[in-house]
Amino acid sequence: LKRSRPEPPAASPPPEPSAPEGSMADAKEAAKAEEKVEVPESKAEDTPEEAPKEAAAAPAEDAEMKDAAAGEEGAAKADDTPAEPEKPKESEADAAEETRPKLAEGAADVNVSDATLNVLPTAGNKVLMTLTEGGFQYLLAGARATVGLKAGRYMLEVKILETHQRGEPAGNQQGGQGKAPQPKHLVRLGLSHGGSSLLLGDGSSAGICFDSEGFFTFEKSRKKVSSRFGRDSTVALVVNLDQASPNANTVSLFRDGVRVSEPQAIPEKLRGKPLFPHVTYKNVTLQVNLGPRPLAPLPFACHAVGSAALDDVEVAPRPTEDACEVVFPVGLPEQGYFDWVDTFLAQNPGFHELSDRKIMDWAVKSGLWKPSGPRGSSDKPEFKFGLPALDDHSVRRVLASAAPAMRRNFVVPELKANLLASERKAALAKFEAFGYKKTAMVVMGEPTAEHRERVQELILADKRAKAEAAKKRKAAEEERKRLVEEKKKKAEEARKARLAKKDGDEPKEDEAKEEDAKEDAKDEEAVIELTEEEKAMKFRKSATPDVAEAIVSKVYAEFSLPTKEDGFDEISFKWQGEAECSKFLKDWIFAKKMTQRVEDLQPGQEFKDTWQAWTKSIQAWRKLHSDWKNPGAKKALLAKRAEAKKKAAEEKGDEAPKEEEKPMEIDVEDLDVFGVEDVTDIGNGEPLFANFAYEDWTLMSVRYELHLLLLSFKKDLNDPDRPSFTEKDVSFYFNRYFKKTFALKTFAVSSFADFVELVKDTLAVDEKTGFLKTVLAEDTPVSNFVKLAEDNRRERQRRLDAGDETAELKFPRTAPAAPPR
Repeated sequence: LKRSRPEPPAASPPPEPSAPEGSMADAKEAAKAEEKVEVPESKAEDTPEEAPKEAAAAPAEDAEMKDAAAGEEGAAKADDTPAEPEKPKESEADAAEETRPKLAEGAADVNVSDATLNVLPTAGNKVLMTLTEGGFQYLLAGARATVGLKAGRYMLEVKILETHQRGEPAGNQQGGQGKAPQPKHLVRLGLSHGGSSLLLGDGSSAGICFDSEGFFTFEKSRKKVSSRFGRDSTVALVVNLDQASPNANTVSLFRDGVRVSEPQAIPEKLRGKPLFPHVTYKNVTLQVNLGPRPLAPLPFACHAVGSAALDDVEVAPRPTEDACEVVFPVGLPEQGYFDWVDTFLAQNPGFHELSDRKIMDWAVKSGLWKPSGPRGSSDKPEFKFGLPALDDHSVRRVLASAAPAMRRNFVVPELKANLLASERKAALAKFEAFGYKKTAMVVMGEPTAEHRERVQELILADKRAKAEAAKKRKAAEEERKRLVEEKKKKAEEARKARLAKKDGDEPKEDEAKEEDAKEDAKDEEAVIELTEEEKAMKFRKSATPDVAEAIVSKVYAEFSLPTKEDGFDEISFKWQGEAECSKFLKDWIFAKKMTQRVEDLQPGQEFKDTWQAWTKSIQAWRKLHSDWKNPGAKKALLAKRAEAKKKAAEEKGDEAPKEEEKPMEIDVEDLDVFGVEDVTDIGNGEPLFANFAYEDWTLMSVRYELHLLLLSFKKDLNDPDRPSFTEKDVSFYFNRYFKKTFALKTFAVSSFADFVELVKDTLAVDEKTGFLKTVLAEDTPVSNFVKLAEDNRRERQRRLDAGDETAELKFPRTAPAAPPR
């Protein structure tokens, strides 16, 4: 039997052998078209004559079928591979020929006077390098263009020419290794308002940018909008402010002439003011091209910033080289110095600050974690980033040498240094060779009304910020509680449902569901206003001191006003005249002398001898007190006392006293304590301090210690203008002299005034000066302190007996300090 060959399908033509790459949709459309092909009726039945032809054609048709099957298989494989999406059509149109007056050649440039101090321009400002030695490798560099855009559509380009590779030294911060901000190499390209921060992406609302990591940033918002770009790539920023364009008020990014981001809207906060092209970078060398010709042509014709129409731009004024000035503000700690400096910089954006506080701010805005713990002072903040190259203040040293050569305007707010003539002269000498105008601006005395108004604005802003933070914390806590209650409620409902199911009952819904008792979220906003006390404030208080107290105490006596002899060309008094400022400084130094801690004061020999004698006395009294409380030791004491009396009588030739069976009865409560001659024996062998408790010994000791401290301070300092010190320095001097801590909690009180009330028979505070003073005479016998303690004990006991429970003292017990050797 011959196997019959199935007839091949009629009519279907084979696929094109060289068909171009098509999509799955194209193949389906072709298949549908083939299905619609109709076979003519005359061909429906084959004639016998045609049969041999069909048989002869069978091998050829088999080959065609195989080819078709292979083609279909290939098409199926092609369909499995996702096709690349069709690139969208470029939405930007070609720019028309500009017929209006244009910028002069070279007018659009990098504004070197509006750049961070680590920017090093070269090649006619077309190439921007940066300082990289030491801590500068961690700091961002930023520069703005001289031209701000107001309208039209324009482009600018940057190209990373090289990246700087530097090793990371190990560092430690509070026991852990310091971490450098990442990425190591970074470029941000964007726009900003004139006079705003020179570092794009620092959270400011006056700038936007794309960065080399593919992100678009405004304020604290950061979103991925493009791919990364790196070395040798030419990146173009297209700024569209043409209101007739569908992409009006947007910015776009292109790499090597190809769009890599969709148009990003310019925030409302930035509109309405000129937008200056701006670049921020780190550890790279950049080529900046503002035109007129592009490095990498775009898919559409676009004018460069350098060939912009004059009507569309605003040109920033360039300072002339002969106008460079360096300003040294001179003021006093905690007297509004840094608030005045901040106001001066805001009113004079062409000035650059040279100070440690500026370096700290720069480092934080460059992505380094702000050091935790003690911050030092505003004048000299502590660098604790855990990066040795930054913590060793190498940035300050490099800037001090390089800044004068940069020919810019500077303000040097070094509070302590500017008050010392020697340091003023040393700082001025660095600017001498570069022809700067050297100006001192004195801000002392009664501040101006303008400054007081500014201080009140800052205080109010601080209060509002704190209130807003508290409101957010409260809302977060309420939300947390709500979620917890909701979770408990669901758990209880689930429990009830399980119990109902177990009992075979239908879960019953509560007949009276609790209505949502959500309070209206629209609570009335609390009105934040200044109190009368705040309105009267001349200066704002800060948690961080302007200058560390320990530093002030060492040099305040040398503070002086600037003079022409220091090297200044001009001295300007901003708040009051020279005479008033001179008197104010003199009075301030005197007042500081009265209250300032003397860090280098040391106890004299007289104090050491007196303190040693007191220590021996109190040790003997404590032992006697212990023995008197011990029956066996008490009996021995009385026997020893009788023996001593007998021996004394024999030496005098008198008759020996008869032995007493019992000690002489003495009414201790009626005894006049100040009439007792010997505090160790009131007449019957009993010491005056026989009934002392822990609290009595503690108060007696502190009475004598403070009495001795005040007398010794006056002698050791030997300054007639400064006989004592104030409450704030009690702990310091107490520790300096006695090598132990003075703490109010030791006496179960919360204020120094309450403590003084406990020892008012020994210590007082001068109402006029606030100085501590001793009530007792200098030659007061040490036994008098026992009598004072006993008298005070009796008074408290009488009050307790009368029902006054406030008279009872209970001090926390602590181990006694070891006596000095």
